[in-house]
Amino acid sequence: MHTDAGAAAPPAPPVGPPPAQPPTQPAPPVVPPAAPPAVEYTPTEHDLPVLRRPVDQPTVRLGTMGDPEDGPHGPLYVVGDVHGYLDELRAALHAEGLVDAEGHWSAGTARLWFLGDFTDRGPDGIGVIDLVMQLSAEAAAAGGYTKALMGNHELLLIGAKRFGDTPVNSVAGTASFLAAWRLNGGQPSDMERLQDHHVAWMSRLDAVALEDGHLLLHSDTTAYLEYGTSIDAVNDAVTGILQRGDADECWELFRKFTKRFAFRGDSGTAAVHELLDAYGGGRVVHGHSPIPYLLGEVGAEDDGEELAHVVEGPHVYADDLAVAMDGGVTMDGKLLVAQLPLQG
Repeated sequence: MHTDAGAAAPPAPPVGPPPAQPPTQPAPPVVPPAAPPAVEYTPTEHDLPVLRRPVDQPTVRLGTMGDPEDGPHGPLYVVGDVHGYLDELRAALHAEGLVDAEGHWSAGTARLWFLGDFTDRGPDGIGVIDLVMQLSAEAAAAGGYTKALMGNHELLLIGAKRFGDTPVNSVAGTASFLAAWRLNGGQPSDMERLQDHHVAWMSRLDAVALEDGHLLLHSDTTAYLEYGTSIDAVNDAVTGILQRGDADECWELFRKFTKRFAFRGDSGTAAVHELLDAYGGGRVVHGHSPIPYLLGEVGAEDDGEELAHVVEGPHVYADDLAVAMDGGVTMDGKLLVAQLPLQG
């Protein structure tokens, strides 16, 4: 066979095993588009969001519960958010026969629960705390009792006193307890009069209680479930956080206790059942969210709009499983004191 002298010789075959092939790279995962962030109230906002009641969500009528079991205790009463309105509190308690004209306990063996939020926005939060502490001693001496729950404004005041302007991790950016306290109605006169025994008393308040089948808590949220599956576990967890005194941990607790409106709308009844299934009881009784806001019948503070709903008493909703007790005293509403079970 004739071979061209100028042609290149064919390459020599490779010696040894063939080179390793690079591993096959997996296809990049398909990343779904990010969901829009949930819009909810945060502790660094100035006020509650403006809500309008949907036309297909009528106001739920006032409901009733059965008679409480017979027992050695007197009747059971609850008080909604007070927010420093001391004179209104004395008047409301006197109207129910719980205190006399001078503001001293006059109800014998009755039981009285405050649902939290004693300070901020109103003129005399420390005076409110002093009255609740006074009634606790006087009621106990008479065979009854006065007790109180932890509200988000108790957590806010404790944090403002302990941590001041110390920065904390916030979803809304750099924040501090003191800044949030000022933004949410903190009164300089309250801070000036706040003493160590007030802070110690607030720091020991329970977050959840069960009385005569009523699950009592401050906030209309299921965030309590993040701190325990029993009432004792939740109360121990909250007390432990305040005892440890870590600013970020306390801020997270405060932030979760500011959540609201969990019992409204189509999913509200299921949310109430979550709490009742975990902690017991047949009905949740809460403060925190003013009734006009729960009904979505109020505009912004400065728009000159009058309340569309005149608060006369507690509001029962979520298939009669939830009772709202914040009558909106800070917005020309009413400071509510009610005997449980409710009489419609």
